[in-house]
Amino acid sequence: MLDLTYEMPKPKTIAGAKHDWELVIGMEVHAQVSSNAKLFSGASTQFGAEPNSNVAFVDAAMPGMLPVINEYCVEQAVRTGLGLKADINLKSAFDRKNYFYPDLPQGYQISQLYHPIVGEGEVLVELGDGTARKVRIERIHMEQDAGKSIHDMDPHMSFVDLNRTGVCLMEIVSRPDIRGPEEAAAYIAKLRQIMRYLGTCDGNMQNGNLRADVNVSICLPGAYEKYQETQDFSHLGTRCEIKNMNSMRFIQQAIEVEARRQIAIVEAGGEVEQETRLYDPDKGETRSMRSKEEAHDYRYFPDPDLLPLEIEQAWVDDIDARLPELPDEKKARFINDFGLTDYDASVLTAEVESAAYFEEVAKGRNGKLAANWVINELFGRLKKDDRDITGSPVSPTQLGGIIDLIASDAISGKIAKELFEIVYTEGGDPAQIVEERGMKQVTDTGAIEAVLDEIIAANPAQVEKAKVNPKLAGWFVGQVMKATGGKANPKAVNELVSKKLGS
Repeated sequence: MLDLTYEMPKPKTIAGAKHDWELVIGMEVHAQVSSNAKLFSGASTQFGAEPNSNVAFVDAAMPGMLPVINEYCVEQAVRTGLGLKADINLKSAFDRKNYFYPDLPQGYQISQLYHPIVGEGEVLVELGDGTARKVRIERIHMEQDAGKSIHDMDPHMSFVDLNRTGVCLMEIVSRPDIRGPEEAAAYIAKLRQIMRYLGTCDGNMQNGNLRADVNVSICLPGAYEKYQETQDFSHLGTRCEIKNMNSMRFIQQAIEVEARRQIAIVEAGGEVEQETRLYDPDKGETRSMRSKEEAHDYRYFPDPDLLPLEIEQAWVDDIDARLPELPDEKKARFINDFGLTDYDASVLTAEVESAAYFEEVAKGRNGKLAANWVINELFGRLKKDDRDITGSPVSPTQLGGIIDLIASDAISGKIAKELFEIVYTEGGDPAQIVEERGMKQVTDTGAIEAVLDEIIAANPAQVEKAKVNPKLAGWFVGQVMKATGGKANPKAVNELVSKKLGS
């Protein structure tokens, strides 16, 4: 049973010239479904292919070509809905959203306005300081992506690449529950994490596979609570949508900039106009793109080429039964089973590959020690080399072997770090490397005592100082470790020094 208790974070407040203002944010996240084929055609979704090479006749809107729905895309949308604890609608339907754009050959986009595949759900967004925000999901609907217009290849002409046209998107629409820029970025990160665990979207923002439209408005303190009580949007300010954001950093910057723009307008006696805007990171400003359309502006109507989509509860139940363990549940289990801190468990479960790596290392071993080595040594080294866990030169078996040698007192922590570096750069079996290179820890107290006696005999003045000030006994420990090449058992050395010097 998942039991996570958090405090609610305080909303972001921005001081205006006349009042303090709070932010209210809702998001529409477009996530590209992980699928080999498009939503209504068998064309490939491969990224980076030659322009216009992944285009079927239906994608290019050739006369007489009819869409055929990709069942796997529907399954991926259902899986995402279940992962977000959302209602799955057994009946849904596709609509045509009509507008002209050069990279939309049909002249309309097939979407789901009135009857989406997924209904209401929720996401718990942790903020790293013991607080968390529960963000309500209003809906998830499927729709086809448009192509890409290219304007920088010729001074006089624009080009169109239709490879993305028809790729299946899930639009995940939140309620206006997000209260600050950091929360917005954390919300995107949490959605990305969940979908990566589910395998429904790779979350690659650089490739455009995850992007967000951010709705920003401002209100006076206390107004948001009235909205929550009544669900009456009149308590909130007029929202503006910032379109096509694909960077966590820019999302935070754009929210801050847009909020300050709205505050300046309202405090000057003006009114914020509902519109779609773009963020310019170079100028640090948002600029108007178009007035905000309403549904009737797009002339939505049911797509005549597609029957309503009906799915069976048994099929949904089967998908639900095959869901993997999700991040919140995995984090709670890591804390309970391995005795990890909340922070360590969060770091290890951030990516599904990292969690799997750690679990293999920790199997049958001390969980805290395994977490320490994975996070501090391995992740630290990978970050330095700009690698991710999938490209780690040290396998879970090799790292587990190093931990086993530490646990058995075969090597000290210092030697273990040297061994890790050897395995990282050269590979090999840790136990064999220790044996062949004479790296085993000296645990023979007789041998350690003989070395210590020589150091004591050679440094009588230091002995007297250490007897007066026991803190100076550490000098002898260091000398023994130096004399043994760092191979002496530190615990045995400390005990012998304490015994000999009476400290």
